[in-house]
Parts: sequence; structure tokens; C-alpha cells
Amino acid sequence: MRLDGVRVLDLSQLLPGPYATQLLADAGADVIKVETADVGDGARYSPPQTEDGVGALFDAVNRGKRSVALDLKDEEGHEAFMQLAETADVVFEQFRPGVVDRLGVDYESVRERNSDIVYCSLTGFGQAGPHEDRVGHDLNYIGMAGLLDMTREDPDMAPQIPGYPVADMAGGLLSAFGIVGALASRELGNTGGEYVDVAMTDVILSFSQAVAHEGLTGGDPRPGATTLSGQLPWYDVYETADGEYVTIAALEPKFWQTFCEAVGREDLVDSHTTDDPAELAAVRAELEEIFAGKTRAEWEEELGDVEAMVAPVRTPAEAYDSDHVEAREMIDESTETPRIGFPVHSSEPAEGARAGPPGHGADTRDLLAEAGYDDEDLDRLAEDGVLGE
Repeated sequence: MRLDGVRVLDLSQLLPGPYATQLLADAGADVIKVETADVGDGARYSPPQTEDGVGALFDAVNRGKRSVALDLKDEEGHEAFMQLAETADVVFEQFRPGVVDRLGVDYESVRERNSDIVYCSLTGFGQAGPHEDRVGHDLNYIGMAGLLDMTREDPDMAPQIPGYPVADMAGGLLSAFGIVGALASRELGNTGGEYVDVAMTDVILSFSQAVAHEGLTGGDPRPGATTLSGQLPWYDVYETADGEYVTIAALEPKFWQTFCEAVGREDLVDSHTTDDPAELAAVRAELEEIFAGKTRAEWEEELGDVEAMVAPVRTPAEAYDSDHVEAREMIDESTETPRIGFPVHSSEPAEGARAGPPGHGADTRDLLAEAGYDDEDLDRLAEDGVLGE
């Protein structure tokens, strides 16, 4: 999986867009952050910060990129961007609809200078629709797409905010997928350059496949009442003797039978076929008592390597320190501050992003020199405030 030679101009900030382009950088792409000439990406300064005083989030999703700082509202800053766009394969932006048009860096404008460009826009609600101009964050998107409603045990409880910003990360992931798909399509000769419109709300809606049939055919999937949301006692979360938790996901009869045999409760095997609410409640009560009898570590020791579909509920820190993460080499420690690495293993891996995040505008002069600007031009533009260095 090698994107060596692919150049990406990244206009995005904060999390969703930079995560998308971090995946591309980890796959070998040359990602150039296009930042404002004054302060750049606001995530640079947001707490918590690394020991170097860099925002930890910025550090995590901007590794190995380069930074050019331009005032796109200035005519010369705009032209500098366009000259860079002529050498790019991808332009990626995350503004509200209409902003790139006002800045003159929209798809049609860039396409006039580079007809083969792949141009991706990531927003909350897409480029067209009743909410295209609506502001939002991750919580708003998962609420409107139905995910937040399904985070509770039953409809009488309040929805629970997921611990990770699901829409942000999923939106970034699908943007990277859309970009790579468009690049492949271009290289295969199926298309030239193209425009890719990704809405985070759409992505989360796509994640609802497990309950979509019921919802699309007159039903209304409710939390705690579907196969994967706690309706079945053998697909649920249980507290252990030490106040920790484990999961059991024995949906298939063979795994349920293995579990029942492992805990000495063969009498529960036949209950796997029941849909009687009273019997389901009785099985859940039995499982609560069973799991409360041992600690999380003891259950992991007893059932971790048994095909019973039981696993511990870990904190993020525990997950990072786990044998699985170590074996999969998921923590990248190639720079001073460790980060989560590229989650795809390939027989042809890219070199990946081995440098830390760029300083604000650190590569402005080098990149514009490559585009044909001489030192006199660059000095003048810097004096005029068009460049940030």
C-alpha cells in the first residue's frame, strides 16, 4: 500500500480532516498543510499539550506532513496556492459550504488550473441538503443520524456520549477512502479528476446497517431491544467481582455452548433458542451472578483463550499497553511523543510518517521555491504578511 508520489494539499484543521490526511501520509502521500498566515491550525495550541508545548491532538494527526502558511484572501496568496495546486493530486477541505467559493479555491477554480485534480470536501451535512449551512460537531451528527439514541440500555435512560468522537473519525476515514478510490479510478482511466462530497452525518447513517431493515420497513429500532444493543443476555456487558466489566458476544449457538460448558452451566445451553422475555430475563440474572463471582483478570485468564466470546472491557490506557497492541505494533514511537499508528498492515508497507508534526509555515519557502518563486518574491510576500513563517 504505497501512495508515494501522491501530493495532497490539505486545507483542513482540528480533527476530522487532519485524521483523513494523516492516514494518507501514513500510506506514503506527501501531505502539505495549507494554514493561515497568522496562527494556523488552532489545534496547534489546544490542551492537553506535549512536552514541546504542541497540542497533543495536533501532534497525533499531523505527523510527517509539511506546512505552508498563506493568506488566501490576498491575491498573491491565492495565486501561490493555485501554483501549488497545479502540482497536486488532491485538494482536501473541511470548511462550511460556500467558504472555498468565496476564497476562490473551490473545485471548479482549481480544476481550471489542474483538470486531473481529486477534490474532497468533508462537512457535517454535505454540500447540498436542508442542513448544508448548519453548524455542528460530532455529538450533533451522531444524534441526528440515530447512533446516540442507541447508546442506552433502554428508552427510559438518557443517551450516553461515546468516549471517542465517532463521526469525526468515521468522516475522516471515509474521506480517505473516497480520495484513494478517486485516485484509483483516475489511474485506471475510468475517470479524470473528480469531486468527492463526504458528510459525517451520512457516514454515521451508513453505520446503521444492522438495524436499517427494521427502520426502513415500518419499524423503529429501540435501544436495548435489538440483537446488537442488549436484547440478548449472551450479547451484553457484565460487572465482575472487582467492579470492572467483561463482554460476552456468544451470538452463535456453538460459542454459547462452549461458554456454558466452560462455566459449568450446561443447563443454560438450550435457552439460546428462546425469545420468551421472562426466560431471557432469567438467563441475564444468571449471567450477572456468574460474572460477579470472579474478577475481570480471572475471567480473562479462564476464558480468554476459550472460544466462548468473552473479553475484558479495558480503559484506553490499558488497551495501549496490551499484548495485542504490542504484537500489532500499533503504537508509533518513532518520534519523541508516541501516537497511534497506521491501522492497516500490508505486505508492501509505505515508509509512512516518521517525522513529527510541522512547525507553522515551516515549509513555505521551500514549497514556493519549488513552484517557481525566487528569494526576492518570497521576501516581499513575507514582508506584506502574505506568508507565515
